[in-house]
Amino acid sequence: MGRIIGIDLGTTYSCAAVYLNGKLQVIPCKGSNTVPSMVAIDEKGRELVGHDAKRQAVINPLNTIHGSKRLIGRNYQAKTTEVIRRHYRYEMKEDTRGNVLIHMAEKDLTLTDVAAMILDRMRDYAQEFLQEKIDRAVVTVPAYFNDRQRQSVKQAGKKIELDVVRIINEPTAAALAYGFNKGLNEKVLIYDMGGGTFDVSLLAIRDKVFEVLATGGNTFLGGVDFDDRIISFVAKKFKDQHGTDLTSDAIAIQRIRDAAEKARIDLSTVEEVAFSIPYIAVDGEGQPLSIDMKLNRAILNGLTKDLVDKSFRIVDQVLADAKLQPKDVDHLLLVGGVTRMPLVTERVKAYFGRPPAKSVNPDEAVALGAAIMAYSLEENSDVSITLLDVVPISIGIALPNYKFLKIFERNTPVPNYKSKIFTTYKDNQSQIQVQIRQGEAENALNNEILGNFVFTGIRPAPKGVPKIEAIFHLDPEGILTVTARDKDTGTQHETIINLKGDAAPVQE
Repeated sequence: MGRIIGIDLGTTYSCAAVYLNGKLQVIPCKGSNTVPSMVAIDEKGRELVGHDAKRQAVINPLNTIHGSKRLIGRNYQAKTTEVIRRHYRYEMKEDTRGNVLIHMAEKDLTLTDVAAMILDRMRDYAQEFLQEKIDRAVVTVPAYFNDRQRQSVKQAGKKIELDVVRIINEPTAAALAYGFNKGLNEKVLIYDMGGGTFDVSLLAIRDKVFEVLATGGNTFLGGVDFDDRIISFVAKKFKDQHGTDLTSDAIAIQRIRDAAEKARIDLSTVEEVAFSIPYIAVDGEGQPLSIDMKLNRAILNGLTKDLVDKSFRIVDQVLADAKLQPKDVDHLLLVGGVTRMPLVTERVKAYFGRPPAKSVNPDEAVALGAAIMAYSLEENSDVSITLLDVVPISIGIALPNYKFLKIFERNTPVPNYKSKIFTTYKDNQSQIQVQIRQGEAENALNNEILGNFVFTGIRPAPKGVPKIEAIFHLDPEGILTVTARDKDTGTQHETIINLKGDAAPVQE
């Protein structure tokens, strides 16, 4: 078997790395260490991925997909998807099974299609760099990804014949990059704010054992949300000045989005930037209008302070779940591009009473950690690592009264399994259907649907007599398998929830 690479499949940028000749190496991608997580179809019908897609995004915004990681594994009718549909300009629709499809340039793409295209591009760069065929990878996901989202990432690999041998959580990967081969014995908190998602994980590192004590996050908190605040601010100032509303102009908004991202990044190192976009619109007399203003760090901080506040409420929860105080944390790691913002670093320092560690690159740490795990899984590896992870979000079943019965509480260690006995509620009932959801709400309808498990072939009997034992098994990647057995007849069924996404999702 060949080499295994590590891939950080990011919301806005992706990165790949490899453990090569005893050293960690980020795989170069067209002169850059990161690749835009973008897919497009141009006017000639060509599919573009990464840098090629980003270059033409301004002139082709409706046929350019960005931020798709926020949509992967989600039901079209889910409340979370509705929020995303309002945010992105490309057309989304629902397939016959309730999944999200992206429609552009007369083509329908699933979210696994999009993820597969990005993974394939990362593999291309790896093969070019290593001069060998790559068909296995460790891929990272946000710690707060649910089971269905994890399954979708594995399925994306299958589409391109890339065996995703392991999925690991992004902050855990960053901890690997930080603690590998250092013989540490300490508690480390990873504050991971990337382009689209936010995670906090608290780990105990004991030499080669990396144990997650607690984790939390928000898959709707990241750099794009900070950029949206700048976009709204700039669009309002422009409307107040010229009376022209730019928010319905897809090309204008894409131009502002590109400038907003650049301004946010630049304001991490300078106090003020020029925000200038020529010929963004025309006035009533056909004269060109331009955006020409200054944006400073104080304005950005004012626009985004509540987003940073939101992240620290999650930090509070993670520490509470681990029954620890800020003073109990030995080291702090900042991961993800947004953590370069002085507002974030200052808040982290104030909260914990000490500055974060500087030993990891925020943009590359996750990919490097994935590469370490990848190498440890190779056949002739001389590296041994033990990851002890947890369930990020409670998994349970919806009861008939819409109550949510938790099978695995959040922060339950994985791998793990639980057993539940089900029975019939009417005479001669031939099947039992269990609706599996993930979330923390007491009302099951407010939690994310993972799928249905249907046990059929129950022998005719009075209600309450059949005893169906269901085993819920979570593997080390946090992926759920359900096996059910009729205790009287021995009949057995098994399903891996939404592994192929071919079971019709239940509508909320």
